[in-house]
Amino acid sequence: MRAIVTVIGVDRMGIIAGVSQILAELRVNVLDISQTVLQEYFAMIMLADLSQMTCSFAELSAKLNDEGHLLGVSIQVQREEVFKAMHQV
Repeated sequence: MRAIVTVIGVDRMGIIAGVSQILAELRVNVLDISQTVLQEYFAMIMLADLSQMTCSFAELSAKLNDEGHLLGVSIQVQREEVFKAMHQV
């Protein structure tokens, strides 16, 4: 299973490191990543492979949400099939 992880907020040092650390601890592999800073705003989207993940999807979501609070950003994770269904015309 794959998922889309989005991170949005005011830019600060350590955002990518914090998100990547959580994913690595849970054995989630980042397949692709794109990030940008628009003036003072940070935006990142990741495509992640969850096939070796060591927790439930709900636990992953909760851990990323907690990390987002610590970093002052919004972190959302969606299963790839849900993301695709929501963005089809």
